[in-house]
Amino acid sequence: MNRGENALNMHHSARISCVLGQPVVHSLSPAIHNDCFEHSAVNARYFSCDVSPKNLESMVRSLRSQHFLGASVTMPHKEAVLSLCDTVSLRARALSSVNTLIPQADGSLHGDSTDGAGCVDALAHHGVHLQGKSVLVIGAGATARACIEALSHTDVTRIGVLNRSEDRAQQATQLSAGKGYVAQLSDVPEVDVVIHTTPVGMKQGVPGGESSLPMNVLRSHHVVLDAVYQPLETQLLLDARNIGAQAIDGLWMLVYQAKAQQLLWTGSNPDPLRMRIAAERELAQRGR
Repeated sequence: MNRGENALNMHHSARISCVLGQPVVHSLSPAIHNDCFEHSAVNARYFSCDVSPKNLESMVRSLRSQHFLGASVTMPHKEAVLSLCDTVSLRARALSSVNTLIPQADGSLHGDSTDGAGCVDALAHHGVHLQGKSVLVIGAGATARACIEALSHTDVTRIGVLNRSEDRAQQATQLSAGKGYVAQLSDVPEVDVVIHTTPVGMKQGVPGGESSLPMNVLRSHHVVLDAVYQPLETQLLLDARNIGAQAIDGLWMLVYQAKAQQLLWTGSNPDPLRMRIAAERELAQRGR
């Protein structure tokens, strides 16, 4: 049993919440959710639980026996945890991916996904109106699929999927409600919104970094959202700002998917600006 698992047996008076993943040492979720609990007067504590794939089932089983409020699920467990739920939402079933566990009054465990809502709500927060817009999603993994599925319920006109594997891109378009197509690099200049969901651009305190797109395909009319939040300023976002495009960092997406989780767990609707401040404070303490 690791440090995170031991934490679940502490604080018996508080309800337990946590993030399940491996690794999770970098996660900002504890800072965000514990701040929400404090300001909403919810008697709960949120922990990071580093869980290996082989221990995932036993961990979820132990959560059921705790004074359990809910859990976030991150890589690499989003797909595997689906089969450990008693029920799942329609969107989680479509995505074959769960990032939120919610205990039910009858003792069962419900799975849902808030990643897509985090993307759409982050765009809305920045005044991006999606009606009649064309969107291009870079990547075809779990985050990309969640974004595509959520965008399919908006008034966007087209959803392009740009991925190194065209087969995976084609599979991801099946979540687009008929709005999707397999995109090429040459399609980028013509779209309105670019959403990047791959790990390209992640670094740990190292200046620079690579971008998922060459700068010559970016245009000043673009809105560019990068799901990467460490660092906040990826090379893609820097390039976008340098040519006058609107750039939105991935911390906003993280905050809004966490906001949706709080609503599912507690019924509360926390202030995203305060959640952002809590995350930034944690980043500052780590020295970014």
